[in-house]
Formats: sequence, structure tokens, C-alpha cells
Amino acid sequence: MKIFILITMLLFSETLFGNSGIYIRVNQMGFLTRDLKTAVVLSDAKLDGSKFQIFAQKGGKAVFEGNLGENLGAYAEVQNSYRIDFSKLTRSGKYFIIVKNSKSPKFTIGGNIYSPMLKSLMEFFKIQRCGYTNPEMHKVCHISDVTRIIDGGKSSNKKIDVTGGWHDAGDYVKFFNTTAYTTYILLFAYDYDPIKYGFDNDKSGAPDVLEEAKIGLDWLLRSYVGNAEFVTQVQDLRDHDVGWRLPENDELGFDRPGFIGKGKNLIGLYSATMALAAKIWKSKFKLDEFANKCLSSAEEAFALRNTVPDVDSSGSGMYLDKTFEGKLALGAIELYNLTRKPLYLKSALSYAEKAGSDYWWSWGDINALADYKLALISPKYLNYLESNLKVFNENKEKNLFGEAAEHNWGSNNTLLGVGLQAILWKKITHKNDYDSLITLQRDFVLGRNPWGISFIYKMGTNYSKNFHHQIAYFNNGKLPGGFAAGPVKKSVYKGTNIKFETSDKYSKFQTDISYYRDDRNDYISNEPTISANATAIFLFGYFIN
Repeated sequence: MKIFILITMLLFSETLFGNSGIYIRVNQMGFLTRDLKTAVVLSDAKLDGSKFQIFAQKGGKAVFEGNLGENLGAYAEVQNSYRIDFSKLTRSGKYFIIVKNSKSPKFTIGGNIYSPMLKSLMEFFKIQRCGYTNPEMHKVCHISDVTRIIDGGKSSNKKIDVTGGWHDAGDYVKFFNTTAYTTYILLFAYDYDPIKYGFDNDKSGAPDVLEEAKIGLDWLLRSYVGNAEFVTQVQDLRDHDVGWRLPENDELGFDRPGFIGKGKNLIGLYSATMALAAKIWKSKFKLDEFANKCLSSAEEAFALRNTVPDVDSSGSGMYLDKTFEGKLALGAIELYNLTRKPLYLKSALSYAEKAGSDYWWSWGDINALADYKLALISPKYLNYLESNLKVFNENKEKNLFGEAAEHNWGSNNTLLGVGLQAILWKKITHKNDYDSLITLQRDFVLGRNPWGISFIYKMGTNYSKNFHHQIAYFNNGKLPGGFAAGPVKKSVYKGTNIKFETSDKYSKFQTDISYYRDDRNDYISNEPTISANATAIFLFGYFIN
């Protein structure tokens, strides 16, 4: 009887995963029935030759078992590591893994796993809304953007109306580059698959992604002040020195400067976003007036591209591009797709050739989007996309947890962007060569990582709870759709003097090349951003049946 009770306590109690020196890292949301299904087991003691078992949560029956396989060596302070594969388990249900006397977080196998996640990710944008945009979890705020402009380092009292849009992250600064990236990706997702990304969770009668994209579009249209100049940033670094406050109580609410900038990089992404918006609003909503406004603004800006510097350098030094060709290629191909003017296609081909592969993904490294759009016309540009994927795939094979890129600031956005590129390549080729690349990046951000944490709020059993986010701070940590920026190299923290609120409960799994803290003061690895959420919406939307 005592043995039976002990086994029952083991299988059905919610314990701290890995408290026996065995740590099972698995995607805590789960898998589609035909997915690659894997987990990583870390162990203080050798488990060579041991088995793992998978139990159904309902009834507690073992439904699958296998061997741990090869010992892959030490990771951080843990001396042994193993990968397990249970892809042959295709029966829908809720499960957990047992290795020796350690239990994994629960996960689901089935067909409708990621719809709730998309709904949550969309909610985050409502929290980020600024101005008179019907925000959630805070009141109307920052109604005087901007109160003065800074142009070429010189300040003047000229005012420009750039109210609205989104706060970029956990602070109250707004940026052109990330707003344009976010808006474009939301539009891109809908254009890519209007059925899959056309969900209407708020029952408004319009797709949620387009409703939110309209918030970005309205702000971007106001940010273009003419003559190829844009408001590239609202508010300066003083925002970070004020301390925790709700946006409607911001003591700098009526002292928010706007930085004026110009550059080919800005024109490229702006033109792409406005041209794609014009296409969608014209075809779906039959709103010619708004569509024509977007197209006219895009064409005007694009025509001035040779009158401005290559890369804008305005603002406070954050979100600055290094290159411009990929964005101009994207702007040109979107203008061509809408207008069919040969000049735009010629420009797109030329800029894409110069841009080449960028072997990365971030708000500023999006050459793959232009390559994808051009590959639909000429297969040659698929080679640039695959060049990226080959490098990412090589990286995946070298890393225990399958990450396809090194951990830099915003690593979770990068990893999901890798998956996005593989999805685009598959769309054109109909091949599954990089399916594991897509799946493993997804699984990494949902718990198949060194810390066993899902980086998305309330998605999984053990998830990020202490985001560096002001509105969450005043709501007991609540942040629907919050998506942590993700791990970085430990050297990134050098010189920051971050004073962590809590001790590092994940210290055993930290390395110099992969470091994460679920701490409210960590603005490096634990701050959510609108750009990462946009990428996540595309990636997780792909897994909706």
C-alpha cells in the first residue's frame, strides 16, 4: 500500500520539475499529432541505458516508452544530457514524461493547441496602445506627442501630431523602426494566409491582425512629415530614469520630444508597409480612399530615396539599422505587386542582389522577406533564403537545445524569425527539409530550453512571470501575451549594473553564452516587445490547422 501511495504521489503531484537532480525540458504547450516531438533530459547522475516513459494525465497509464540514448555530455553545472524522441506518439491527449523519479511539465498532443496563444499574443498589443486608441489595462495616455522636435541635434518648439501607435516595450518610448516592422509583419501574416490569420477573436467583424495593424498604420502615416523625413522616435532616454508609473501618470507626459530622421532604410520599410496596406484595404475592405492614401505616401517617399543618407542615425542610439538594401528591395517589390510598374520590379531585383543573405533575423534584418516575395517571381532569389537556412540548420545541429542562432539581445524574436524563414521556403518549394528547424525554435521558447521555462505569459506550466514592464508592475505581474526577449550572452550585462530583485533560481543552468533572468529589473532578457510579438503571431499561426 505504501509503495502504491508513493507511486501515485510521484505521478500526480505538481512538484518542482527536476527536484531529484533530473530535469526534463519539453514544449509545455505541446505538439500537433504529426509533429517532431522531442525533449531534453539533464541529469546530475549518469542515466546511460535508462528508459523514459510517457503517461496519460487522465488515468495515469503509460502509453509510450523509449531509451534515453547517447549521453551528450555536460551542460552548465549539470554533468549529463540526453535527447528523447517520441514522435511516434500521435494519439491526442494530455501527457507527461517520467525519467527515473522525475516528472516533466504536462503537455498536449492534438490539433488546436496554438489558437489560445494567438489570442493572448494579440492582447499584448492592446496593452501597448498609446493615445486615443482604446488601450487595455491603462487609461488614455500621452496625448501631446510630440511637444517639440529634435532635428540634427537641434531642438525647436515645433509640434507634430504623432499621438497613438504602440509603446515599444516595457517603457513608454515609441520608435518608427519597430512600429513599421510590427505593422508590416501583421499585414504580411494576413496577406500570406487570410484564412489562418483572419481570426476575429474580439467579434468586431474585422480580422484582429488588421485591426491592430491599423493602429500602426495611422501612427506611421502621421510620422511621415514629408520630404522623406520621419519622426523616428518619441521621447528620449529620460523615460528610463523616472521610475515605475502607469502611462497616464507619466510625469513626462507633456514633455515628449520627437526625433526627425531620414534614410533609405526608413523609406524602404515605410514604402513596403504602406504598399501592402493599400493592397489589403483595397481588396478586402474596398476602401479606396484609405488605400490610395497609403499608396500615394509610399510612392512619394520611395521616389525620394536617392536624396537621403543610406541609413538614418537620428534618435537616442536605439534601433539603428546597419544596412538599407533589403528594406528598399522589400518596398520596391510591394509597390510592384500593387502597381505592376516595371521600374519597381527593376529596383527590387537590383536592391535584393546587393542585399544578399543576411544570416539573421531581427526588426532590422529582414532581407528574407524581400527574397521570398521575389522568389515568387524568379526562383533565383530562393537561393538567398536557403543560404540563411543552411547556416541556421548547422547551428541547430551543434546546440543541445536546437537553437539556430547565437543568443543576442532579442534572441527569442530571432529564433522565431528563423522559423518564419523556413516556413516561407517551404511554401515555395513544398519540401520539408527544414521542418525540424521550425519546430525546435518553437519548442525552445515554450520550455525546451536550459531553464525549462515558457517565455510567454501563462502559456505552459512554468512561464515568465516577472516581466520588465511597467503596466505589469502595477497589475501584480499580469501581462497577457507578454513574451520575454530571451537569453543573451552573459557579457551583454557588462556595465549595466542591473540590481536584480530576486536570487537566480536558474543559476545551475546559466552559461556565458546563454543567460536568462526572470526578474522585473532585467530589461535585457525579460522585457517584452511589440516586434517579437508580431513575429510570434506569424510563427504560431502557422501551426493552426
